[in-house]
Amino acid sequence: MPDLEVITMGRVGVDLYPEQIGVHLADVRTFAKSLGGSPTNVAVAAARLGRRAAVITKVGRDGFGDYVRAALAGFGVDTRWVGTDAKLRTPIVFCEIFPPDNFPVLFYREPKAPDMNITRDELDLGAIAAAPVFWTSGTGLSDEPSRTATLAALDARTRRDFTIHDLDYRHHLWPNVEDARRWTGHAVRRASIVVGNVEEVEMATGLRDAKSAAAALLQLGATLAIVKRGHEGVYARSARDEVSVPPVEIEVLNGLGAGDAFGGALCHGLLSGWPLARTLETANAAGAIVASRLAAADAMPTMDEIEALLAREVAS
Repeated sequence: MPDLEVITMGRVGVDLYPEQIGVHLADVRTFAKSLGGSPTNVAVAAARLGRRAAVITKVGRDGFGDYVRAALAGFGVDTRWVGTDAKLRTPIVFCEIFPPDNFPVLFYREPKAPDMNITRDELDLGAIAAAPVFWTSGTGLSDEPSRTATLAALDARTRRDFTIHDLDYRHHLWPNVEDARRWTGHAVRRASIVVGNVEEVEMATGLRDAKSAAAALLQLGATLAIVKRGHEGVYARSARDEVSVPPVEIEVLNGLGAGDAFGGALCHGLLSGWPLARTLETANAAGAIVASRLAAADAMPTMDEIEALLAREVAS
């Protein structure tokens, strides 16, 4: 796949979604399997929108690892940088679904996930530097050698446009919030765009207010800070622009993966050269569509679906 447009790096897994809604795991009878892991899903979302995407990650030498590669290929995502760890197993993730806003997640990433064993020496730093969009994840900072590799990849970009760091904060992967904040600061200073929800920007800055947190992220070095506020929409701020986008009204089934759809559409809008408001409206709609569906990767929308939802919003 020549001329990649989007390269993402970090977490991967196999998601198992309960087919019985509003039921605790102890009582779930059947699950639906789907590709998972935030940076992986972002690559899938970008590919669904017609972008040439690849993901840098690592799986185990097991059947789930085989599934990850096959699923990525089926979604049109380049798998050349999907490595294999000889000892660790591909992670699986279970969730519970209690619409509209409670989706507990149970990770099986112990003793360590293969994607945390990505090393600097395994990276194609030339390809990373050349990609129009490069996306990293906060999870990748939570342990070594992935932390060193993630920061090296960001260094290779020399803060060029569309170097995106997703805060992707999973508190159980960190010893404490102070450690997470310290390493997040290292990544933010190397990125040009920072994306996170309210809880994640609070981790990064100590501030929960979207406007104040975005301003703090700009002071750390980002040129664009985007705060996803759930049912309150999206707020974004740069040195020149300040944009607020209202939420899209939709019946929520499973909110997991909505942020990844947002990320893939964000990449698409940036590459398309759209105004920030249009890009965020599109990304917001993409996230809403996934929130209305069961799975994450399999639920990523096409541009036709996004435009249809936005047209419905205008008409209403």
